[in-house]
Amino acid sequence: MGLFSFLKDKFSRKSETPVSKEEEKTAKYNEGLRKSRQAFASRLEDLSRRYKNVNSEYFEELEEILIEADVGVELSLNLIEGLLEEAKSEKLTDPSTINDMLVDRMFVGYLEKGQSIINDIQFAPKGPTVLLVTGVNGVGKTTSIAKLAYRYIQEGKKVALVAADTFRAGAKEQLSIWAERLHCPIVTGKDNADPASVAYDGAIYAKNNGIDLLIVDTAGRMQTKSNLMQELGKIRRVLTREIEGAPHESFLVIDATTGQNGVQQAKAFKEAVPLSGIVITKMDGTSKGGIILSIRDTLGIPVRFIGLGEKMEDLETFDLERYLNGLLVGEAKGE
Repeated sequence: MGLFSFLKDKFSRKSETPVSKEEEKTAKYNEGLRKSRQAFASRLEDLSRRYKNVNSEYFEELEEILIEADVGVELSLNLIEGLLEEAKSEKLTDPSTINDMLVDRMFVGYLEKGQSIINDIQFAPKGPTVLLVTGVNGVGKTTSIAKLAYRYIQEGKKVALVAADTFRAGAKEQLSIWAERLHCPIVTGKDNADPASVAYDGAIYAKNNGIDLLIVDTAGRMQTKSNLMQELGKIRRVLTREIEGAPHESFLVIDATTGQNGVQQAKAFKEAVPLSGIVITKMDGTSKGGIILSIRDTLGIPVRFIGLGEKMEDLETFDLERYLNGLLVGEAKGE
């Protein structure tokens, strides 16, 4: 059984109990990926209907579908090349079989490329765990920080925020509003203060107040990469000096609707700071859900969290099977 058929079977089964948490999560993925599925899966189905047997034109159209879904040019070419070779060697001509093979290759390729796949934040065995969060203006960085804080507060963790994005107008105020809503302590500095000094104050506060998770909001300015690298480097050094192993996690927030621009942003930030994960926002607002595969293939960094809606609970840990099911198989309300 190919993965395509496996996903259909796995996520179509209903539990005997009222809607379980697992079913709720699957439904959330399906709904959040509805626009992408309508653009991607429907085109795959149409392609399969129009070709009784695959040929060179079939693979050319399939390549176009992948690229337009933001899977990325290089990964799309590699996927098609592999499919062509396997189809030729196995003498396969059925379009549905080729589509099953495509999903299998997407799945295996994601698993094998780059860093190990981890979802939840990995907490330090003792002392505060420090999460550094970066991302350019407008990607949903502040909201993502609030959603992450909410998630771990709900799990009983003691969370504090640090407003170290001191040069962006309104950044401190926005984060402070979220902190108030979440009843979560926040460490701030003066406007245009040295971000590293604010990070230092945050580290001291975390140690003195038994904080489990310290989330540090950092600059998203990329006008000059050298300045960004220096600033983030200084913040990291300050945190490491005050808290052993800090920062334990470094997340980059990317807006799914920006497509390949998001991949370029990730490349630039990866050069400035060692990233342990990606947070994808606004996935429910894009029809080009392949960006997750493109990021993984290009950078080898796992997507750790995925934004599937506006609610605080809509930032989910990334699940590869549910993602592929939502992109290719699952049905959402109204479809």
